[in-house]
Amino acid sequence: MKITIICSNKQHPVYAYLERWRTQNSAIYDIELLNSARDISSCGDILFLISCSEIIKEDVRKLIRYSLVLHASDLPQGRGWSPHIWDVINGKNELVLSLLNAEDGIDTGSVWQKRHITLSGYELYHEINHKLFEAELSLISWACKFIDSSIPLPQDNTESSYHRKRTSEDSQLDADCSIRSQFNLLRVCDPERFPAHVMIDDKKYIIKVERVDD
Repeated sequence: MKITIICSNKQHPVYAYLERWRTQNSAIYDIELLNSARDISSCGDILFLISCSEIIKEDVRKLIRYSLVLHASDLPQGRGWSPHIWDVINGKNELVLSLLNAEDGIDTGSVWQKRHITLSGYELYHEINHKLFEAELSLISWACKFIDSSIPLPQDNTESSYHRKRTSEDSQLDADCSIRSQFNLLRVCDPERFPAHVMIDDKKYIIKVERVDD
């Protein structure tokens, strides 16, 4: 089976997980891990789009038997950008990861499987990522084994909602509000790419949080 995975940015924290999955399964599948659709070398069986920022057009999808997206929301709710970040900020302690068909409409394809990820409320950015990324690898493995014998379910578009793309400004804390009231935001800010920060007297200060388990 020929498996192609596209992750747009090698610096994305999920990339190391994808490399590990490729290494662990290289004896079973023919796997290529790419950064762009233009690098696809041949037709294949499954194309996984994971943290992929480009729209994969139909002419490319026709080269692959299944073109699949991993999206961290309970679709059709939470289409769009960074859904699990928005969910944590809004106080949710259960995330949902959906495996769906790639279509021209963003996050509109039929859904094959979902995984539920339980949070305790104390996890920081890298710990949330770890739970999410392990669930993504689980769905990748499921698709490779069972997709030919499974049937996806179409989404109910009348129940859909969308998230906008986050920017660095979304990682800004309010200097006049308590840490407790902003803790969910603080714990989901990417400390390397989009660190939490606060503006005081027109000066920007980076804030990093680390849990100490005594």
